[in-house]
Amino acid sequence: MKLFSFTTLLVVLLVAYLINAIWTIYHLWNPESCQPNDKNCLWSHIHKRKDIAWNMKAYVTPKKEFSPSSSTLIWTWKNINFEEDKTKLLNVTLPPETANNGSLFLYMFLYPKGDSAFSGQNSFRITTAITEYQIPVSFFKLMNNDTSEETRKAEKVPTTHWRPSILLYVMTENFLFSARSVPSEFMHLLRVTPQHEYLPIFCVDEMSHKKSDLKHITKGTKEIGLEIVYSPIGVGKLRFWLTMTASMQAMKNLGFSDSDLDDIKGIFTDTNLIFLGLTIVVSVFHLLFDFLAFKNDINYWKKRKTMAGLSFHTVVYRCVSTIIIFFYLFDQKTSFLVLIPAGVGSVIEIWKVTKALKVTVEWSGWKPNVSFGTSSDMEKTTKDFDQQAIKYLSYVLYPLCIGAAVYSLFYVPHKSWYSWIVQSLVNGVYAFGFLFMLPQLFINYKLKSVAHLPWRAFMYKAFNTFIDDIFAFIIKMPTSHRLACFRDDIVFFCYLYQLWLYPVDKTRPNEYGISYEDEHEKKD
Repeated sequence: MKLFSFTTLLVVLLVAYLINAIWTIYHLWNPESCQPNDKNCLWSHIHKRKDIAWNMKAYVTPKKEFSPSSSTLIWTWKNINFEEDKTKLLNVTLPPETANNGSLFLYMFLYPKGDSAFSGQNSFRITTAITEYQIPVSFFKLMNNDTSEETRKAEKVPTTHWRPSILLYVMTENFLFSARSVPSEFMHLLRVTPQHEYLPIFCVDEMSHKKSDLKHITKGTKEIGLEIVYSPIGVGKLRFWLTMTASMQAMKNLGFSDSDLDDIKGIFTDTNLIFLGLTIVVSVFHLLFDFLAFKNDINYWKKRKTMAGLSFHTVVYRCVSTIIIFFYLFDQKTSFLVLIPAGVGSVIEIWKVTKALKVTVEWSGWKPNVSFGTSSDMEKTTKDFDQQAIKYLSYVLYPLCIGAAVYSLFYVPHKSWYSWIVQSLVNGVYAFGFLFMLPQLFINYKLKSVAHLPWRAFMYKAFNTFIDDIFAFIIKMPTSHRLACFRDDIVFFCYLYQLWLYPVDKTRPNEYGISYEDEHEKKD
């Protein structure tokens, strides 16, 4: 590797970005506190006035604007101990407006004991929506299905869904803010008394709220369950949480779908801080290895003039599987930020197939003339080995794929026939895709060589495979996808074993048709 190569520059930039990200998170988590002797300090009211007890009242109303006459009191929490966790399970009676596909809002009033909840000098409220509109995901069995077409159309109309759990935070850390430099994340939450004391910083955790947790309010539902969970929180974690919540909103404005945001939220909310830091580090290296693998793979195929030693069926499988995954993402209505890279990857894989087929296009006016190159003796030998390997695999692969698709057709609900086709193909890619890596192993065994493989690109992809293994433990994902992350490791170790078993013969031409001795003679 050259000292100032593009790869070196990229590594330096990514490492610098990683250091900057860690430094930013550290300062975000440890904001600068005001010195106690500074007259501009803002003191914590609940720490300075420990003799004052606090109460909370929770109301629900179908109207966006609060009115005591149209609201229902569902919970009163007296003499709050801000330092202890608390969970309250409530049964909420639905107002007629909400039951008829309307909304429902939760208003929580926090006030000192003896003060008025609505109009007290130090009382305040926070508001959050308990319900959201969402198109219910309807599944039905394609065979023996009794659902009418009218019912299916009605199921595509947005209906009311409710949040089963609300998480509340109060910052309990005795932190001194400076009135001249209050962090911007706290500006909308900070309420200051004339005595230079800030009232309890009280907020709803929106980071833990996922669209996938919403539950459909079916027709005839009169009562829903609501869980209110309270936890104390420190200034660093609260500031980090508020920053991430704002980032989620910004990402949504950029085009990220709700499912994408749920996955990202899961990284932060379903793991502890150690795994969170590990996720950030491995994500940066995953991006690096992804780019380097992409770059070296393109360079390899641009220079590749022969398919000697390479499995044509494996190249075709990668192309087909990439296209299938693209259509699967499209069917799942994935955001364009995810869909477009998948589409670009599909185009590149198609280009690699044309390189493998040696397709050349010549234009005579507006009429294209397509021709295919001829195969050398070495390529014909490779092709024979490749077909022999595929013949053995077909005895296992095709019955498994067809059997799984038929079982899914009769026993597994789907959104449509198109979804069943795409889902069956994707299941085949996940479950049996690794079998298409075996023909290359068989060809290597027959040729007693691995010199024809793009080892640099292959090693970058292998590093990403191990990183995916780490993500399989960190990120919540389907079991089939988690197993798919580990299946490639077995084949990778087989490749490494063949690399050790068949050392490079310097008299044998490499993947570009040039041997080490030829290069040495040219230099002489």
